[in-house]
Amino acid sequence: MPDIYQELMKLADSGMYPLHMPGHKRNLESTPLKGAFRCDITEIDGFDNLHDENGIILEAEKRANDLYGADETYFLVNGSTSGVLSALSAAVPDGGVVLAARGSHKSFYHGAYLRHLDIEYLPVKMIDKYGIFDGYSAEEVENALSEIGRMPDAVFITSPTYEGKCSDVKGISKVCHKKNIPLIVDAAHGAHFGLGEGLPESAVTAGADIVIHSLHKTLPSMTQTALIHVSGDIVSKALLKRFLRIYQSSSPSYVLMSSIDLCIKELMEKKDQYVKKLLEYRKRLDQGTKDCTKVRIIGTDELEDPSKVLIFVDSEEMTGHELYDILREEYGLQLEMAGERYGLAIITGWDTDEGIERLLRAVCEIDKRLEGSKALKTGSLVRSLLPKKEMLLYKAWDQDTEAALLENARGRIAGDFVNLYPPGIPMIVPGEVIDERLIEQIRGCIDQGLNVQGISDAKTSENKGIIGKREITCVKQK
Repeated sequence: MPDIYQELMKLADSGMYPLHMPGHKRNLESTPLKGAFRCDITEIDGFDNLHDENGIILEAEKRANDLYGADETYFLVNGSTSGVLSALSAAVPDGGVVLAARGSHKSFYHGAYLRHLDIEYLPVKMIDKYGIFDGYSAEEVENALSEIGRMPDAVFITSPTYEGKCSDVKGISKVCHKKNIPLIVDAAHGAHFGLGEGLPESAVTAGADIVIHSLHKTLPSMTQTALIHVSGDIVSKALLKRFLRIYQSSSPSYVLMSSIDLCIKELMEKKDQYVKKLLEYRKRLDQGTKDCTKVRIIGTDELEDPSKVLIFVDSEEMTGHELYDILREEYGLQLEMAGERYGLAIITGWDTDEGIERLLRAVCEIDKRLEGSKALKTGSLVRSLLPKKEMLLYKAWDQDTEAALLENARGRIAGDFVNLYPPGIPMIVPGEVIDERLIEQIRGCIDQGLNVQGISDAKTSENKGIIGKREITCVKQK
């Protein structure tokens, strides 16, 4: 059967006139975005329906499933966010309990809010010298299940993490399934896993019940495209499909769906080339920087995902954000993000030799600038302790709130999230108590120039005009 893109091009070249949405009417002169408009349609005869697929979309989803090996695979055109929301809603009843890693994406917390969930956390596990979240072993999850005192309705982990650290998904799946608990894996950054030798195993074949993949993060697909895979019988596939209809647009983009399908077909035909190229690029970076001492690329023996290039600055004379700025302004290299002491680059099999060589040269040259500088002595500012939970997330987020000066907020209950973005992992969640450690962490991140969401310049009437003061949202005191 032809793929979605072929059918769209066939329609575009036909004499069929569009007396239907969208409003651009496939008129290539309507805006400069000509290429996309040519194949942008709505659900018309012969083009199936994402929410009740039985034609070309169903066939495309089957191709994706053939590549990854789940029981069922569904297209996501509202990104992995819609997949996380749907997975939580299908696997955990309203008002239920979920055991999760603290380093979960904000979409997880939004799902917990919508479904009134009570979150129990796995012990916070950090790689302190880099200031990033670590993965989990099966034993750690099993111990957490025993220690929380109640059986959760699901376990939710992120693997790989934003920086490329993996958990033992296979072992954790076995632990969960012994207790008939579904395992949801946010593998948004791991859509390339399992595509060939030298890459970590996919969470799908490792036994997870629901896996979410963002194709656009590491594969050749447009932004906002993703997949959700479901296997086994613990989670109802019909219920998952219901929530996909709720959380996804009722007017799904055929441009995005065709991008997903073309990505899958490209991988089915050329995945070996992709994997070979990715691993070659990674080897070149690792070997070319092996003698660097102040600006180091962390190897895949520590961070298992070869597509994540974590560039660590082991010097008191440069922060991660300063490294980020230097690479962007002096070398024309736009990184994915900056942390307190690192910059994060993402490479794929579709990078170019020129781009990889430019990054390699930049890291070596910046390392030389820092020769003789003092190595880091202080630990990371990322907090490794969970704040005290005073209220459930959904109750706190629905409370009346007020702004308080950051230095005056000690002991108050957070009324909104404070996130470092990217990656969107919360420093504090609504319902948790603001303490001195958090206040110092927020100040430190702001001083580093990091993007802290949920903190604003003083702007309430009583605080206006106070230069340099910050405010945080708190539950209103009665």
